[in-house]
Amino acid sequence: MLTYKQRFIQFMVENEVLLFGDFTLKSGRKAPYFINAGKYRTGSQIAALGEYYAECFLEHKVDAKTLIGPAYKGIPLAVATAIALAKNHGADVGFCFDRKEVKDHGEGGMFVGQALQKGDKVAIIEDVMTSGKALREVLPKIKAEAEVDVTAMIISVDRQEKGTGEKSAVQEAFEEFGVKVYSIVTVEDIIAAIEEGVIAGKEHLAAMRAYRKQYGV
Repeated sequence: MLTYKQRFIQFMVENEVLLFGDFTLKSGRKAPYFINAGKYRTGSQIAALGEYYAECFLEHKVDAKTLIGPAYKGIPLAVATAIALAKNHGADVGFCFDRKEVKDHGEGGMFVGQALQKGDKVAIIEDVMTSGKALREVLPKIKAEAEVDVTAMIISVDRQEKGTGEKSAVQEAFEEFGVKVYSIVTVEDIIAAIEEGVIAGKEHLAAMRAYRKQYGV
C-alpha cells in the first residue's frame, strides 16, 4: 500500500512534472532533476493535486479557516484544496486570493473570496518555494487586509537546498516570518522512492546524491 507521498511522486512522473536528466536552473545550478508545475493543465490533474494538498493539510493538522492562493499559480491550488477538503474530508474551509491591483469599484479591496478578519487563522497554498519571493510578496498584502494569523504555508515539493545562505528557503521562511512551511514531498522522499522502486530512475541516484551533498541542507 503506497503512502500519499509515494502516490504523489508517481503522479508527478506520470504527468511529466518531475523530470530527470541535466537541467540548468534559474540560479545557474546544474541539477539532475527538474519540477515543471506548468504541466498541470487539466481538470483531472488539478482535482488530484487538490487532494494531495488536502492530505498534507490534514497530516500536519494545519489550523486554518481560510486558504489563501497567491496570484496567479496559487489560485487554482487553493480552490482545489478547499474543494478536496470539503468533498472528501468533511472540512469546509474558505478560500481567497489576491488581485494584482486593488479594485477601485464595486466591493473594492485587494482580495477576492472569503473576507479576511482580524484574528483569523489562514494557510497559504503555493506550488514550490525556491527563494521565498512569493511569500515575501503576499504577506504584506495579507497583513494590510487584516491582522490574521498565518499558521502555515503548504507547497508541493521542498527541494531542501541552500538559498542565498546556508539555510533552505523553507528554513528561512520560518526564521524570518515565523511561518511553518509544509511540503507534500521533499527531495529526500523522491530519492527514497527511486531507491524503493516506487518510480524508475536508479541511474540518476548517484547524481541526485551528489547534488544533495553539494547544495542540500
